[in-house]
Amino acid sequence: MDRFVATYLMNLDAKGRVSIPAPFRAVLAREGGDPLYCQPSPGRPALDAGGKALILEIEALIERYPPYSEEREEIAAALYGRSETLNIDGEGRIILTETLKAHAHIKDAVAFVGLGHKFQIWEPKRFRAHLVEATRKMRALRASAGSRKRGRERTGASG
Repeated sequence: MDRFVATYLMNLDAKGRVSIPAPFRAVLAREGGDPLYCQPSPGRPALDAGGKALILEIEALIERYPPYSEEREEIAAALYGRSETLNIDGEGRIILTETLKAHAHIKDAVAFVGLGHKFQIWEPKRFRAHLVEATRKMRALRASAGSRKRGRERTGASG
């Protein structure tokens, strides 16, 4: 598997370390392994994390703007400037910095949530609430897409 999928609940140990789920470590290893890139998620109380695929996504976003443009500089500062590289120890653990934990309100447990090319790290209760809302929105989008398709079929439009 070349994607981060599923949700895993993990506890921080007494030293503040947390084990990255084995399937996520396997994806990171295929991407070249250490380090793990981690940043506060824009607009969410979570952390975006990943390997080369995450960095390539950030670079692609930044490269949409002309060099030295204000937009490019702001996006780069917001994404690279807040990113941290976390070393994965021999047992697959990382230590989340206080800055990262504060952004995501993490105390003693985390939810690792696969998002395909990257994963997020959430405080478990906040993730459960987010998942309820995300599921509601997905169902509404699906219902909306279904009604648009039925409307096109009735009018003979293609889509």
